[in-house]
Amino acid sequence: MAQQIGKGPEYVTVEIYDQTYHLSGQDAAHVRDLAARVDAKMRAVAAQGRTVDSLRVAVLAALNLADELSQAGIADPQLGHARAASLRGLLDEVLDEKLKTGS
Repeated sequence: MAQQIGKGPEYVTVEIYDQTYHLSGQDAAHVRDLAARVDAKMRAVAAQGRTVDSLRVAVLAALNLADELSQAGIADPQLGHARAASLRGLLDEVLDEKLKTGS
């Protein structure tokens, strides 16, 4: 459900860990894919049963994803930095939304 407004970013509605988020990016399919990966990682962390706090689950999932990215051995450091920045931006949006909604 991407919506193009002018030549700017596309806005995409995704669900991560049973929460709906409205995100933007240049490639809606990529944003959906990242959201699905974050959701899967959060569910995997939560399944370990160590915490029920969704913010802690998000942080642990982010650490796991960062570790995977670090171990991927990306040949192009610029690409690695761009991916990390993208993930960091999405995590910031998710955490900001959580603070706004209080959930």
